[in-house]
Amino acid sequence: MRFVRVHEAKTHLSQLLARVEQGEEIVIKRGREPVARLVAIKDRKRRRPGSLKGRIAIKPGAFDPLPLKELALWERPD
Repeated sequence: MRFVRVHEAKTHLSQLLARVEQGEEIVIKRGREPVARLVAIKDRKRRRPGSLKGRIAIKPGAFDPLPLKELALWERPD
C-alpha cells in the first residue's frame, strides 16, 4: 500500500492508475488524514460493439414527434 498526498495524486494520476492496474493499492491523504483509496476494479468487463444485435428492437415511430397533448405535459408551466 502506498500513501500519496492530494497534490501528488492530482499531478501523477496517470502513473498512479498504472500502478493500481498492476495490483497496487494507493491511499490518498489530505495532510495526515487518509481520505480515499484507489484500487483496481476486479471484474471489469470489456464492451463488445454489436453484442446486442438482434436482441433489441426499436418499434416504428419511436422517434416520431410527441402529440401536442403529451408534449404539453412535458413543458414547464410559465
